[in-house]
Amino acid sequence: MKKLELGITTFAEVMKDPLTNETISYDKRINQVVDEIVLAEKVGLDYFGIGEHHREDFAASAPHMILAAAAAKTHTIKLSSAVSVLSSDDPVRLYQQFSTLSALSKGRAELMVGRGSFIESFPLFGYNLHDYHSLFEEKLDLLVHIRDNEIVSHEGGHRKSFPAMGIYPRTDYFLPINVAVGGTTASVKRAAKYGLPLFLAIIGGRTMDYKGLVDLYKREYEKHGHAPDKRLISVHSHGYIDTDNERAIKEYFPSIEVAMSKIGEERGWGPYTKATYNHALSDEGALYVGDPKRVAQKIKKTVEGLGIDRFALHIPVGPMAHEKVMRAIELYGKEVKPLLDS
Repeated sequence: MKKLELGITTFAEVMKDPLTNETISYDKRINQVVDEIVLAEKVGLDYFGIGEHHREDFAASAPHMILAAAAAKTHTIKLSSAVSVLSSDDPVRLYQQFSTLSALSKGRAELMVGRGSFIESFPLFGYNLHDYHSLFEEKLDLLVHIRDNEIVSHEGGHRKSFPAMGIYPRTDYFLPINVAVGGTTASVKRAAKYGLPLFLAIIGGRTMDYKGLVDLYKREYEKHGHAPDKRLISVHSHGYIDTDNERAIKEYFPSIEVAMSKIGEERGWGPYTKATYNHALSDEGALYVGDPKRVAQKIKKTVEGLGIDRFALHIPVGPMAHEKVMRAIELYGKEVKPLLDS
């Protein structure tokens, strides 16, 4: 039986705090993330992922740079993008960046690739949103081919063609490529076809509604001839931990309300309400907020119900004081993890 891995994901949020009316600088937030990674390793967590965004409200447009800084200060924790927007990136450069990170971290680097839930990177780097799906398919195929072969050629549809050439650096370490999935069966099948780890983003609705996607992935994975013992399934969800359950619930709402209401306004949704929040806090919902016992119970239910190998808590969502984030990470490692290991 695989050991459950626990981790953190972040987008390095930079938003105005409704409690202080202040906005943290990009410089400070980027360095805070390095401190969060160092602490996560210190308290025994297994994984830390940083999401790529190209918006005013997120600082991590170059996750590999932040992860490289953390690699020099850590020894055991796995370091990953969460996600890299492969559709608007170049597979050659992405491989080169993360193979370099793998060398610096002595094999702790991972890639998580996806199509992106925000669209800013497409016009920024000169891609057409009409090609949203085909861009990802072509580039994922090329990325995996580069990872597995030193000499590669490419006849492009979207990405320009190149003749047989060596792609470097090649390191002594295998580079895992996780596929991030929001809820589409096509994405699940694509990950299974390549034998790539699946990373489910469950940030709304009922967690167990994703059981069908997990089961589909397992069936497709074996159908394509991949060994079940090599399979890795992860889940990423929002959350927050405090020693007091009610205080955690109270303190987290202003943070997530700012972030989710802003996204909702951009996408034509309604504002994030207390009713939405309370449903997400329930046993069936996708928020992992509370004291260590409550959060551990909910993670355990998710792990057993879905049959996953890794759980990543996304913190913060929206503006939150750094000391609160650090305290939540500490509790996650020191108190939640032992409850799940027992």
